[in-house]
Amino acid sequence: MLRLSVSTEEYLMLGDNIKIVFLGGSNHHLRIMIDAPKDVNIVRSTVLEKADPELKKSSSTYYAEPDLPERYQKKRQQG
Repeated sequence: MLRLSVSTEEYLMLGDNIKIVFLGGSNHHLRIMIDAPKDVNIVRSTVLEKADPELKKSSSTYYAEPDLPERYQKKRQQG
């Protein structure tokens, strides 16, 4: 598993044809955009867990990082 820190509007490429763009967020929510071919299935974890409750019990638990120190935070430009 890969763990990354990303800035707003940074993106990841998965293979040659899947792009995940990080749009930003607020509080505990993050907005992303996924650009992928129509034949690629993209399903939210909540949907999978409703269909198969055992999946949630067997999956790993991840915890959010506390706020980063100021020196690691991206400075926003005032416009």
